[in-house]
Amino acid sequence: MASQNIIRPLENKVALVTGASRGIGRGIALQLGQAGAIVYLTGRAPSNSFSQNELPTLEQTAKEIKDSGGSSHFVYCDHSKTEEVRMVFKRIEEEQGGRLNILVNNAYSGVSSLMKNAGKKFWECEPEFWDDINEVGLRNVYFCSTFAARLMIPKREGLIVNISSAGSLQYLFSVPYGVGKTAIDRMTADMGIELKPFGVACLSLWPSFVRTELASLQANEGTFSKAAGMTTEAFKNSLANAETPEFVGKAVVALAVDPKKIKKTGRIHITEDLASEYGFTDKNGEQNSSFRTSISRVGYVRENFPEIS
Repeated sequence: MASQNIIRPLENKVALVTGASRGIGRGIALQLGQAGAIVYLTGRAPSNSFSQNELPTLEQTAKEIKDSGGSSHFVYCDHSKTEEVRMVFKRIEEEQGGRLNILVNNAYSGVSSLMKNAGKKFWECEPEFWDDINEVGLRNVYFCSTFAARLMIPKREGLIVNISSAGSLQYLFSVPYGVGKTAIDRMTADMGIELKPFGVACLSLWPSFVRTELASLQANEGTFSKAAGMTTEAFKNSLANAETPEFVGKAVVALAVDPKKIKKTGRIHITEDLASEYGFTDKNGEQNSSFRTSISRVGYVRENFPEIS
């Protein structure tokens, strides 16, 4: 049974994490639950998902939150289908009296397509590769943010976190991937402008290399490393020093708790920089160092991409 003395700074706040079955979404959902939030989790039904028996499920994530003393509700949702997405927000509105304090846009359906097309140039892929990467990875971010804003604006408070990556700044994986991440970061900046007068913060979060369950499971197969343009050995070394999904979750919790988070709206934030600012560490007690830090500290980035925090 969970201790009654645990500090839960997000007690009774309502959060939605999309794509929370495993990986980064799971880590964020777990941390929000531990912080006291009422966490709604979405993911595709097992029959429609890219999954393997060794990987966690949406139900397992929800159960783990409850086992730690938190509150969770899992909702099967195909984020490529607008009506299913709309119904998620309608359910939250009805069950929580119109409250939604935190939205984390993490859902992504392009992993299998990225691996299938690893090493190919854009003209060597079928044009539908674009849809595989950006229908959920980009379009759905806009839709979810729209539905969330309609709940947050009347309350004059809220936080939207869009999970992005340094792929918006330099080549990573493929053309559709990079364009999608750049679009998310620009969307964040423009949404931040429109939402700020209503007290709603919208920001992009760049994790570093993350030690997800799928990446760890397939480390020896070479598929991930090929997609990232790395040797298998280099991929394994990076994985050994990678952030955990829970580290990303701690960054989201720190942002959600910050009473001055509106000052961060419309900008890109890097997980390890937030760790330094807010004083949290990963599971091993360390603050990670990543390739994104090197990128963010290059003068070119500071001069030409001032939206990066």
